[in-house]
Amino acid sequence: IPDIRIKMNEKLYLRNPEDSVLGRKIVSQGILLINKLGFEDFTFKKLALEIEATEATVYRYFENKHRLLVYLITWYWSFLAYKVMFKLNNIDDPEVKLNTIIRLLVAEPETGQYSDYIPEAEAYELVKHESSKAYLTRNVTKDNQNRLFKPYKDLSARIAQIIKELNPKYKYPNFLASTVLEMSHAQKFFMENLPSLTDSTSPDDKKLIRFLEDLVFKTIAK
Repeated sequence: IPDIRIKMNEKLYLRNPEDSVLGRKIVSQGILLINKLGFEDFTFKKLALEIEATEATVYRYFENKHRLLVYLITWYWSFLAYKVMFKLNNIDDPEVKLNTIIRLLVAEPETGQYSDYIPEAEAYELVKHESSKAYLTRNVTKDNQNRLFKPYKDLSARIAQIIKELNPKYKYPNFLASTVLEMSHAQKFFMENLPSLTDSTSPDDKKLIRFLEDLVFKTIAK
């Protein structure tokens, strides 16, 4: 995948973090600290200490820690959507497209890989543990009106469109697409933390891929 620059929704920030060294540091260190502490225990005060800045400085970039979380989650889905587009560029068979997408959704990036200034493996970890907190809020309707979740919805729509290519008569492509998106990281979380909710005793990409393929292709079989 070539290096790319993700264009972020301006409603996500007060000052574009991409425009300064400090802003990029807030984002790159913010994701590390959220993954280390958990979103509940993460604060801008702790982040400011980590980057040797003032808490007020962090607030100049993001209205609150939830906005930073949504920024990071949105970045991940935007980047993943680009990877999907890149990988599917020369593929015509919708079945192969779906297989490719499932593998991209499940695969964990290698540690040390960066896109822009964000470590991909850390972004994946964040999505696995914190992604639902981006939209399970009382402000979700307003945030949705501000198009904060557009990259996630666009990726789901892309999957739904391929499902329709494979079986135009299937009635529930959006149900299935969003379910696959959610399961791809939720099941990883269950494997690591709530294993009785899964059929795997440890994080297992191959088993999860087989399950998602089984779910998708048997569900939409003609």
